[in-house]
Amino acid sequence: MTDRDSWPADWNVERLHADHAQALRISREFYDSATEHQRIRVFENPTFGRIMTLDGVVQVTEADNFIYHEMLTHVPILAHGAARRVLIVGGGDGGMAREALKHASVEQVTMVEIDGGVVEFCKEYLPGISAGAFDDPRLDLVIADGADFMRQNADLYDVIIVDSTDPVGPGEVLFTDTFYGHAKARLAPGGILVTQNGVPFLQGEELTNTMRAFRALFADATCYLATIPTYAGGPMALGWGTDGAARGVDLATLSARFAASGIETDYYTPEVHLGAFALPPYVSRLIG
Repeated sequence: MTDRDSWPADWNVERLHADHAQALRISREFYDSATEHQRIRVFENPTFGRIMTLDGVVQVTEADNFIYHEMLTHVPILAHGAARRVLIVGGGDGGMAREALKHASVEQVTMVEIDGGVVEFCKEYLPGISAGAFDDPRLDLVIADGADFMRQNADLYDVIIVDSTDPVGPGEVLFTDTFYGHAKARLAPGGILVTQNGVPFLQGEELTNTMRAFRALFADATCYLATIPTYAGGPMALGWGTDGAARGVDLATLSARFAASGIETDYYTPEVHLGAFALPPYVSRLIG
């Protein structure tokens, strides 16, 4: 079909990019309504299971969310080696908290989500994503603007995970130099900041801008890659910033930490962890 308006009603067509779209067939719709901040939709697809979209853009699916969530939690937590306090900005579906809380060594996870409606909808319509994380006593759920929280809060964290939407609408402020500066101020010594930075083949400017800010803030600034099918357009870049030496941890140490954690994964391994930092030239050029 060439006419962008000719898709039948039982398809969700995501038009995040100017020259690229993806369509997912809707076999059943569970929810479709607007909140104060955005339009939330939950529907089922035969391949990807239940899917949540915000303003038409895929945020999470039952089938492939494990890749994104494992790589944004286990990479920094296991690289750090002694993370006790974790801050998640965004992550209303609960998947990031689910993975972070699998680490028995993590004593507290603070999750700051701007839209309480997203949390409630996901509890009801996508309970498998959080898998009980919202009931874990180590989770402190804060409904607030992530940028305001980062600016006003004085606590320090070993790992900060920015699980943002794309840099449009409410998520735009989470991609600014000012926000990253405030985030660094909230890191404990040796702390690590990781971010969602889009698909660099289609969103290269997003990665370039973030890495420019990271290079000004951190001794070690780069990204690593993970391929998530419904985040279409190639591998996704996950930003990495720290003043510590966590990226230099060797395979033997990572393997020992991973084994000690007792965590079962479907994507993350220590070998995948190290390999994710091996960047193709087109991504390296975007970093600068």
